[in-house]
Amino acid sequence: MTCELDRFLQQRIPGAAVCPQRLPGCGALQLYLIDPRSVQRHYSTEQMLAIMQQPAYWSLCWGSGLALARYLLNQPQRVAGKRVLDFGAGSGVVAVAAALAGARQVIACDIDPQALAATSANARLNGVEVELLDDFAGLEAPVDLLVAADVLYDRANLPLLEQFCRCADSVLVGDSRIRNFQVAPYRRIARMSCGTFPDLDEFEEFSQVSLYETQPEAGSP
Repeated sequence: MTCELDRFLQQRIPGAAVCPQRLPGCGALQLYLIDPRSVQRHYSTEQMLAIMQQPAYWSLCWGSGLALARYLLNQPQRVAGKRVLDFGAGSGVVAVAAALAGARQVIACDIDPQALAATSANARLNGVEVELLDDFAGLEAPVDLLVAADVLYDRANLPLLEQFCRCADSVLVGDSRIRNFQVAPYRRIARMSCGTFPDLDEFEEFSQVSLYETQPEAGSP
């Protein structure tokens, strides 16, 4: 499987390769992520432009995903016995964490087939089962919990928050880009420092992750 992921990665970043890496603060959870040693070389301007135009998002564990995975592993009661959907799964870190924390069923949704392949490989690496979904509209029934990390990088994506509520009894969102968004019925429940792994040497502000959850509206049972 790593050969397939290497092939995907090299379509975007010449010479790059993945290797299994244990995530900080996540116990035994590990993912196939880009090996920093494989990209210690000079890239031409054309190559850098191509890398930026089509990033291999799944080859990194982004800070919000890492924060949300840590949260679920530390608060397993949030997912234990539940049907969970990870929207915009990327590497699958949150989906895998949910499965490790005892979710009854985990569905990883992403429009990128390479991300789904990476999620599948990472689930097997951790000895858990994760179902794959390539179209959110194809979700057949509401889930108990929807989790989403790093999907609000553009304010134009904020309407997703309302859509999430229609598909799940409860929603957990991790974000480091939009500061304390005011969208009912969401409220911030935690803030933690969590950078991208492997380290991208990002701006400090992007390593401050907020977690939001939906709350029952006033007057609802």
